[in-house]
Amino acid sequence: MTHDGASDVARAVEVLAGRLPESLRPLARVAYDYRWAWTLDGPEVFRSIDPYRYELSHGNPVRVLLEAAPERIEQAARDHDLVGRIDALTAAVAADADRPPSEELGLGGPVAFLCAEFGIHMSMPIYSGGLGVLAGDILKEASDRALPMVGVGIMYRRGYFHQRVDLSGWQHEYWIETDPERLPAVRVTTGDGHPLVVHVPIWARDVEAEVWRVDVGRVPLYLLDTELPQNRPVERWITARLYEGNRAMRLAQYALLGIGGIRALRAMGIEPSVLHLNEGHPAMAALELSAERVAAGANFADAFSEVRERFVFTTHTPVAAGNETYGADEILSVMPDLPERLGIDDQTFLGLGRVHPADGDEPSGMTPLAIRASRSTNGVSRRHGEVARAMWQPLHPDLEVDAVPIRHVTNGVHLPTFMAPPMRRLLDRYLGDGWMRRAADPRTWEPVREIPDGELWAVRTELRHALVEFVRTRSVTDRLERGEQIDYVQAAATTFEPDRLTIGFARRIAAYKRLHLLSLDPGRALRLIDGEAPLQLLFAGKAHPLDDGAKGIVQQMFALKAAPQVVGRVTFLEDYDLSIAPILVAGVDVWVNVPRPPMEASGTSGMKAALNGVLNLSVLDGWWAEAYDGANGWAIDGDVDPDEGAQDQRHSQALYDRLELDVKPLFYTRDEAGVPRGWVARMKDSLATVGPRFSANRMLDDYARDIWPPR
Repeated sequence: MTHDGASDVARAVEVLAGRLPESLRPLARVAYDYRWAWTLDGPEVFRSIDPYRYELSHGNPVRVLLEAAPERIEQAARDHDLVGRIDALTAAVAADADRPPSEELGLGGPVAFLCAEFGIHMSMPIYSGGLGVLAGDILKEASDRALPMVGVGIMYRRGYFHQRVDLSGWQHEYWIETDPERLPAVRVTTGDGHPLVVHVPIWARDVEAEVWRVDVGRVPLYLLDTELPQNRPVERWITARLYEGNRAMRLAQYALLGIGGIRALRAMGIEPSVLHLNEGHPAMAALELSAERVAAGANFADAFSEVRERFVFTTHTPVAAGNETYGADEILSVMPDLPERLGIDDQTFLGLGRVHPADGDEPSGMTPLAIRASRSTNGVSRRHGEVARAMWQPLHPDLEVDAVPIRHVTNGVHLPTFMAPPMRRLLDRYLGDGWMRRAADPRTWEPVREIPDGELWAVRTELRHALVEFVRTRSVTDRLERGEQIDYVQAAATTFEPDRLTIGFARRIAAYKRLHLLSLDPGRALRLIDGEAPLQLLFAGKAHPLDDGAKGIVQQMFALKAAPQVVGRVTFLEDYDLSIAPILVAGVDVWVNVPRPPMEASGTSGMKAALNGVLNLSVLDGWWAEAYDGANGWAIDGDVDPDEGAQDQRHSQALYDRLELDVKPLFYTRDEAGVPRGWVARMKDSLATVGPRFSANRMLDDYARDIWPPR
């Protein structure tokens, strides 16, 4: 019997509907399916019920319906226009759910997508950044295509950290606890109505975990949770915080995700045909399946070889911190019984995670284990595939670098999530019905070139104005909370201009991202900001709590604010997350990305910006090395230079040159109608070239054709 949580969702919907007036009851089902979040008008429907509650709950539809003031609920129920929109939204979500499943993959069971984080929506805080948002986009696109898929992750009760920056520019971290009972999530139960519980061997004990189900359109996402009274306090903490700083706790999380994920699928009666490891964190899933075969009488070598044919692996970073390793004592203390269950000794077990298995002094990591445990490994851009082959060639000592079996599937982004409604409505008019389903076909985007320049520019202006309004409100609050002087606070509300060239730089703050390039020549930077045709700069991002070097970069940028020319023209937005990112990537004019090559595996924020007509100015690394064609943005060379200081100076000057000589003149050169024709032409080139090649639609094409089907 299958206990996949579908009946638990139905019960939760029934309970919620019973608390609502009749005309609002259809929203109960919608609230428990994140499909509303990428349906045009979906977010606005829930916001219309109670705008304040919507913002306070980060767009959590369940909380909006449960916590809105009674008078707001009654008013919404009597609003004929809103009820009509609710009916349309309900019909759209229901029609999507009622489609027959696609037989495109032709597999015997669903793809199980395992990842340590999922960025589904700002109301579900179980993500930190790009990896999680990419995972969320894959689930959403699989839903759009009706592909059979399930997600497996962890229900982090405190999620990732929130950021607060003090007066000196130094980052501080804090966490906020989330109550899953108030999320669009349901606890999976068994046939007798009791919570489904799986037991996971960690620290020589059976740690118990319950399973939550979150519907991402047609794709169920299952999240493991150890915050249970029967567990010891240290065991409850396993699912407390994403990327916990304690190394032993991170290993326990990986054991829960990999081993517990397999056991949860088993307990729910779900038999995947393919298991996709998104980064190395869930790699122990392969060892759990191998242990099952060993328990049934197979030897380890045969079991591991058989299991390997069911796994595929995507590696996302060449950065050492993203491929962390652990000593023998660390691993064996967390999973002391796993070697015995596999029928191998400790050193053989540890060797599975080493580049050189026989080297007893080498630490073990999840990435080598994932590569060994998978029949297919891919990087996330063409250049990252090249870097990954060189990086992991020692795992294949008999092969030349070019022959290492690591290919690439370049990342893409989910169009309905990250294309702002004004741009989406414009393209709906010109690209034809169902164009998003055809987004991977370059011919779909050709009509972009026929859109009247004035219409496209009007949308860009509308999006920038919306961003400026958001920034004025948000930055005033940020500065007040930091305790800034009142004149500096008030400047944020008056001097950030809606028609000024706006540059955006937002991503995880790390040394290799090189945010500091913007401040290497302060004099030139200030002239750009305060010249005859000025620009304004928005930057945002979080440094890892243990990365003081990255925190220093943020502090260095803050030092610019002392210059009088900067007041109101350079703004740092605190606590960058999915509540800010869509507004920022849609509203700026130029998206800047200056990683140290070849450290940018892919990067997706620039893709999201391009979908909204934003132009990219980027180092030729990651995805931009594939996308740039000379007419769709601007580029800085992506050559590798061992002299990092010299490279930083060169790239800093190149960045200033592009902004001063190319970007500003093109933006401010207008015709008699006030339209920058040259700029709009470049926008059209960007949309027509980036749209088809860097959408999740194309990315899923690649996975469905080249990665998931058996060899």
